[in-house]
Order: sequence, then C-alpha cells, then structure tokens
Amino acid sequence: MDQTENETKSPRLGTETADGATSPPRPALASPAMPAARRSLLSRLPLGLREDAPRWQVALMGLLGIAACFGIWWFVTRGEAEERILSPSSGISSPSETFATFHSLWFDRALTRNLLTSLRRVASGFGLATAVGVPLGILCGCFTRVDAFFLPVTVFGRNIPVAALIPLTFSLFGIGELQKTMFIFIACVAFIVSDTARSIREVRESYVDSAYTLGAGRWQAIMKVLVPLALPGVFNSLRLLFSLAFGYIMLAEVVKFGGESGGLGDIINTSQRRGPREHVVLVLLIIPVVALAIDKALLWIQRELFPYRYGGVGVLHSLVRALMHGWEDLKGLVWRRPLPASIAGELAGPPQARRDGQTGGPRT
Repeated sequence: MDQTENETKSPRLGTETADGATSPPRPALASPAMPAARRSLLSRLPLGLREDAPRWQVALMGLLGIAACFGIWWFVTRGEAEERILSPSSGISSPSETFATFHSLWFDRALTRNLLTSLRRVASGFGLATAVGVPLGILCGCFTRVDAFFLPVTVFGRNIPVAALIPLTFSLFGIGELQKTMFIFIACVAFIVSDTARSIREVRESYVDSAYTLGAGRWQAIMKVLVPLALPGVFNSLRLLFSLAFGYIMLAEVVKFGGESGGLGDIINTSQRRGPREHVVLVLLIIPVVALAIDKALLWIQRELFPYRYGGVGVLHSLVRALMHGWEDLKGLVWRRPLPASIAGELAGPPQARRDGQTGGPRT
C-alpha cells in the first residue's frame, strides 16, 4: 500500500513514512465533508432572504408564535399559588383560571354593550376627524400657502403626548360623551390632515399638466385628477389610523360618568381596583381580536374600492362607478346648460352643409 492510499483512507490517524515513523494527524479542516454537510443543512432551512413564504407557512408560524406566548404564560403561572414564578397577587393568573371568568365578564360585566359603546365613541370621534381632516389635507396638498398656515398646528398635534390631552378635554368639554368624542378628534385630526396632504403631493405633476393641456380648470384638476389619484393612499392612511384611535379610546374611558356604560376602558379600570383582575387580561386579549377583525373588514373594503392598487376583485369600485355615472346623467338631465354659440355652430356644421341637409343634398 503506497503513501497516497494511506493518506486517503485514514487522514485523522496520520501516515506512515518510509523510515517507519508516523506523521501527526492532519486537522479535520482538510476534509471537505463536514462544511458541505453544514451548508446542506442550512440550505434546507426555509430562511431565504426576503423570500415570500407560502400562506400556510405564514399561518403556521403565527400559530406557533401564539402557542409560544400561551406556553410562557402557562409556565410562569403553573402549580400552586405559592410555587408560581408569578403569584396571583401580581395580577396574572393561570390561563385556565383566567378563561374560567369569561362567563362573568360576558354576562355580569356586559361585555357586548361596553364593546359597542367603545366602538361608537371611536366611530364618532374618528368620523368627525375624517370629515374635517380630509378636506383640509386636500387644500394643504394643493396649495402651499394653505399648508404653511396649518403646518404649526399639524406639527403640534402630531407630537403632543396623547395622555396630556385628557385634562385639557376635561376642562373644555366636561366629563361625558362629548369629551370622549373630542378627545379622539383632537388625537387623530392632525395625522389625517398631514397624511392626506402627503397623498395629494405624491400624485405626479404630469397628470396635472395633462389635465391643463386638455382644457381643465383648477377645480377640475383637483376634483377630477388629484383627489381620485390620491384616494387609495388616503383610505390606507385612514385604515391604519382607525386602529390607533381604537387604542386611544382606552385613555378617554378612564372617567365614568354617572351610571352609563363606560366601555372597555372602564372594565379595565374597575377590574384593576375592585377585581376580578382576570377580566383585565381577558379585555386585553379581546381588544386586539376586535381591532384585527375591524382592520380586515376595512382592508377588504380598500381592496374592493381600489383593485388597481391593492389587487381586489373590484365589486365596490364597479358599484361606485355606476353610481357616479348615474349621478352625472341625472345632472345632465336636470341642470342641462345651453352650449356656447361657437360650439353649437361647430356641431351643426357649415351653413352650406345645413342648407344641403334641409334640401336633401346638392342637385346634380
């Protein structure tokens, strides 16, 4: 057996030289087998850089993340109360103890009525902020001087701590439904104005130039070009801000007025002071579920309204277009304006042609 064959079969044991001595073994890095195996194992892991994972893998990983959170919760609250890592006095009970109180939360604490109360407050305050903020944002996006006029207010509103607005709204609007509505309005309107203005400014100038080339006026360029092209971005911003407003309402419901239903925030505060504290955890689990359901519903509306941007079927888009065409036809029938004399003359043709049309055409 020659030297080359010994080196190939036993590289770790060393090789025997011609005088009978044994050379020291070579390091394992001399063999390419181990790095190749590691590279093969790493390549099998589904961790492609910025790779689009299949939906089932996304759903599976999400479920695993939820299971991990519940597993940690169970681990720190397992066993008897004295043996737990987190004792019940800290406000965290075990998952089984917490979900056992859901019946009392649903019936005794009027969960449905309080949830609807919180949603009504968010909808009224956010609807008012949308009604005011979107037109102002359109004006700020179209006209630089108007934007400069409102810029200090929007910067102040975007950067002020939301919790600091609670004493201010108490002083201005008292303790009641108006205070909660105005709290959501003040907390959201500055964001709506700035986001709407940014969506208007992001419309390319070539569309406006094309509209002016075709003879459109300033008002038509705004309503027929800038606003329709900016609407997808405006709606997307409103959808994200609504979830933010749903979190703000918990701060507004700190104070309960009289015997009225106080909303989810009132359940949290009352349970924290008087118990049971398991209801605090349950409400905190319910709020993200409700917010996710609302966000999915708004996302469906967004995709159906703007299928060319977000890839929906376009059911609502077709419905809105049909309504707009019907409205234009109705306006044409009710408010039909006479055409200018020059345009009416061009449509009627030259005088000779009209005369020929009246006499049945030129005689041969």
